Amino acid sequence: MVKIAVIGGGAAGMACAVMLARGGRQVEIYERGARLGRKLAATGNGQGNVTNVHLTKDAYFSDDAEKTGRIVGAFSWEDAVAFLESMGGVFLPDARGRVYPAGRQASAVTDLLRRELSRLNVTVHTDARVTRLTRRDCFVLGTQQGEGRADAVVLAAGGCAAPNFGTDGTAYALAQSFGHTVTQLSPVLVQLRTPPAEVRGLKGIRVDAGVRVVRGGKERYACRGDVLFTESGVSGDAVFRASSYVQAGDTIELDFLPDVSRARLEAAAGTGEDGLLCIVNNGLARQLFRRAGDRGALLVLVKRFPLTVTGTLGFAYAQATRGGIPLKETDDALQSKLCGGLYFAGEVLNVDGACGGYNLHWAWASAHTVAEALV
Repeated sequence: MVKIAVIGGGAAGMACAVMLARGGRQVEIYERGARLGRKLAATGNGQGNVTNVHLTKDAYFSDDAEKTGRIVGAFSWEDAVAFLESMGGVFLPDARGRVYPAGRQASAVTDLLRRELSRLNVTVHTDARVTRLTRRDCFVLGTQQGEGRADAVVLAAGGCAAPNFGTDGTAYALAQSFGHTVTQLSPVLVQLRTPPAEVRGLKGIRVDAGVRVVRGGKERYACRGDVLFTESGVSGDAVFRASSYVQAGDTIELDFLPDVSRARLEAAAGTGEDGLLCIVNNGLARQLFRRAGDRGALLVLVKRFPLTVTGTLGFAYAQATRGGIPLKETDDALQSKLCGGLYFAGEVLNVDGACGGYNLHWAWASAHTVAEALV
């Protein structure tokens, strides 16, 4: 029987192992941490946003958009829900198309996959970080617990984001030992930094705002949603979405009243420090008044509040990694073009998605592509 080793016990690794075991393959998972699925258990603000009904290749960034589109297209959001519900549970979309477990617990999604792996008798090695991967007659995996052997290997060890869950980027070296390259890596779906003076006095204020990313005077991206001011910049759902399109030096423009026209604002606003009562948050209003100097400038700031992006909070606070092993170094089944029998799935590849369940869907879809090839 073909024996397959899956390196990495995150979403992609667990899903691929389930699919392989269901296809009659002998599977072993090697996970560097003490438990499987720790990062998965924290996704979607702990609620488990597992996919999105608005799947499109345009929601992804990669070095091969066509291949990304084919892989995502071959495993729809309905397929992802069917796969998850085949293990139990109910998964439902919200008004924005984000799909969650009905119980809104990401940890339960992890438990669902763990239970299925146990039912399928998949061997799981925890505290088993793979530090060496070679190939002779078969693949040899070196861990602190000893050596393992397999006929094929699926590298699904994640990227650099959220290193507290064990995804610190060191697994790229396993692919590099076979000649693979790794593109430039950067954090995405992450809080943004701004000059401290631009957010002084605003820490803790949360608003529903329109967000525009502007570079060189041109709009690069726009969305609307939750924005939270921090001591070092801005966070919140809309900022995380925008972070995929931002680079240092860009300007973020916030519209604090996206449902209100300038004319309506002009008619409603008064003068002085209390001129924005019942229009915007009182704390925000005070800071806007202090910066504006006059009523005309104040009304401009309400609809167009600029922030200069100086960077991000880094991988420690990011949900995903931009960059990784180029898709162009793999075939259509995500098998290495440099080493037969070596496959890749999930965040270790140079694919990242927009905020809203797209990255987890890539985990399921890439796992499905690999499992189809190996089964």
